[in-house]
Amino acid sequence: MQTLFIGQSYIDITFLTDRMPTGDEKHVARDYAVSFGGNAVTAAFCCARLGIKPELLTSLADDWLGGMFKDMAARYGIQIHARHVEESSLSFIMPKDGQRAIVRCRDDNYLHPFPDLDLTGCRALHVDGHQPQAALHYAKRCREMGILTSLDGGSKRINTEELFGYIDVAVVSELMCEHMGLNAEEMVSYLRKRGCRIAGVTQGDKGMLWQDTTGGLQQLDALPIPKDLVLDSNGAGDTFHGAYMYSYLNDPSLPWLDHFKFARAASAFAIQHLGNDTSLPTLGQIDSVRAQYEAR
Repeated sequence: MQTLFIGQSYIDITFLTDRMPTGDEKHVARDYAVSFGGNAVTAAFCCARLGIKPELLTSLADDWLGGMFKDMAARYGIQIHARHVEESSLSFIMPKDGQRAIVRCRDDNYLHPFPDLDLTGCRALHVDGHQPQAALHYAKRCREMGILTSLDGGSKRINTEELFGYIDVAVVSELMCEHMGLNAEEMVSYLRKRGCRIAGVTQGDKGMLWQDTTGGLQQLDALPIPKDLVLDSNGAGDTFHGAYMYSYLNDPSLPWLDHFKFARAASAFAIQHLGNDTSLPTLGQIDSVRAQYEAR
């Protein structure tokens, strides 16, 4: 095992429509995509697409959607450690004007405890706060073993504040800041005080505010992707996390600014494509985005 990702799996159904029907009405969408979904799950698929195959502890149902998810993971070379549920989870996603509305159908009533995995050879852990007890358990174990721990903090969960104490790289959303009653600067300061070596807040098209152990607050601006090229922003943040995990695993000697710039280009590619599967870049596609949009 090189790296372990822990999260909740979804099947994402993403569709483009000018309007939503109401009442007894039908409407035909302009386009659609069906793919894997979930925060840490999409990050794991991104890491695999880039060349490092993670292991994934995630929810899995014994239904036809669960079979579809297993087929997707097998195509990417991802080993699944299943935590079984009765029904697969679904997300219905409607991107529009750089934003996205989401309806989720989630089964997180796990039918058995999380498995005890052998972490021999593991170099990094990434969690998104789903499966909170499993996330905390493995974050503690990895901290004891000197394994890098990373958190995608999308929203506050039952043990988030305890979990922060075992995270090396915490990159959280503006929604998490709202849940904590903090602005972005205060959130970064709070995370650093909790022991996170790298602390950041993603801010959509404004980029990311972050800090490491070497100095003060830094602003990493988003790349200037033209608005008419932005098709689907859903999953771009998950791609960002998966890409910096790959970059770290590929060369842990690099400064975190380099990991984040690599990840920024990955997410800039993602927002130009519909659905998570086609949104995940290759190394060559990341190089192309950087050559086109990064300041010289």
